[in-house]
Amino acid sequence: MTASDADEKGLTPEQAVARLEHLHTAACTALREALARYTETGAVPTAEERLKFRYPELSVDWRPSGAVHFTRRAWAKFQAPGLYSTTITQPTFFRQYLLEQLRPLAEEFGARIEVGSSNQEIPYPFVTEAGDEFVHGELSVTDLARHFPTAVLANVGDEIVDGLWEFEDGRPRPLALFDAVRIDYSLRRLIHYTGTDWRTIQPWILCTNYQRYVDHFLVWALEELARPDGVYTALVLPGGAVVRRGDTPEAADAAIAAAPWHRFQMPAYSLLRSDGRGGITLINIGVGPSNAKNATDHLAVLRPHCWLMIGHCGGLRQSQTIGDYVLAHGYMRRDRILDELVPPEVPVPALAEVQVALQTAAERVTGERGDALKRRLRTGTVVSYDDRNWELRWSQERRRINHGRAIAVDMESATLATQGYRLRVPYGTLLCVFPTSRCTARSSCLARRRASTSGRWASIFISAWRRSSCCAARSARCTRASSAASTSRRSDNGIQIGHSQAAPRTPLESPCLGGTSLVAMLSRSEKI
Repeated sequence: MTASDADEKGLTPEQAVARLEHLHTAACTALREALARYTETGAVPTAEERLKFRYPELSVDWRPSGAVHFTRRAWAKFQAPGLYSTTITQPTFFRQYLLEQLRPLAEEFGARIEVGSSNQEIPYPFVTEAGDEFVHGELSVTDLARHFPTAVLANVGDEIVDGLWEFEDGRPRPLALFDAVRIDYSLRRLIHYTGTDWRTIQPWILCTNYQRYVDHFLVWALEELARPDGVYTALVLPGGAVVRRGDTPEAADAAIAAAPWHRFQMPAYSLLRSDGRGGITLINIGVGPSNAKNATDHLAVLRPHCWLMIGHCGGLRQSQTIGDYVLAHGYMRRDRILDELVPPEVPVPALAEVQVALQTAAERVTGERGDALKRRLRTGTVVSYDDRNWELRWSQERRRINHGRAIAVDMESATLATQGYRLRVPYGTLLCVFPTSRCTARSSCLARRRASTSGRWASIFISAWRRSSCCAARSARCTRASSAASTSRRSDNGIQIGHSQAAPRTPLESPCLGGTSLVAMLSRSEKI
């Protein structure tokens, strides 16, 4: 291809990504060098130097002249002819993602791809490892902000995701849901909240709010690392410590015990695969819809394949028993945190692939099918509240719960599902009916049941991620338990708030967490 031909046809996807990597590396290097010089000599960057501190820009121009290619994909396609552009950060990390997006646009639609420097400066905290290396001695944040670009919050937002972006003649359409500064902002917040490098967070994400499930995940992860034929190579802990394949059990236990997870609000544990893709991350997001939104706001910029909420719930039906499972088929939002972004009247559907995967996994783990499984695994509406003491408004909430046919109540599930719907990330929910701290007068049998149930429940997720090839799809690419009631109050139609007072079932055998993989079930799925 001659130079003129290349200019006429634009860049290939591979050339475009390579150019993005070069420009981003050069910009970050120039900014770091200017920062280092300023701290050593006090020399401020010139106007010409500041022109180098800019994100690269990716542009795709589509001007169809013949028949328009038809595709049923929800990603990597055009809605209308014109110029699309976005700023790019961390192109090396997102290389595979960028290629997956650009190749269909170039090959199927004949779009022209161009790369250049943008007008968006890189904020200086985003090129430092800790963010404060240059704030020493007499230097202050004010001094640095006077001479170096900083993040302006007015320019960091979700207008594209929330449908607030308005088209103007002569203005390029957005090419991605998030621009570079929005992504870099979230990457820094992920480090802050999870206590781990954002690069180690894997595409299959489990969100929980209960430490017991973290414990079970760690047990299973260590068993997977010990398997001679296992595909997992390392377990990354909060604080950056790593347990690797081949480490002795004593060394692994010591590393886990020493991990400073308590320093971080949302500690994350990531199990890495040998192929570099398809690993699993478990994040203890904490309690409440605010935490759920916060975590997913930032996780979304990584374009994960799927996130699932796994947690406690309060059972709302007389037929439910402590230790039963709840598979959410619908969500009733009473969290109030997303009302302005996704109005409550907008339905948030369950994803069929995820539902089938989780039910199939429940069948495999419990060994039950049909009516026997239905006695253990209830499907229906989950209602999520922002108020842990919502029961004090029972007279006002009863009618809404009855009309929604809700079978369980928690504080995070509806928020997480709505965030997946809003941010174009596949989502799902599986909960376990558990007692509250006020249910302490239970027998020792119940305590055994509680411990066994949490392990069995965790096994369902592990099994779900292994077996299905058609469950939750990858991202659309362009997509504590609540306070269960302390008393056994019932509405007129028999709905019971809290948990059944019937004796719990016989404790289950300890589940086998080994021999299953949390990822294969989703890894070969069709994109949606």
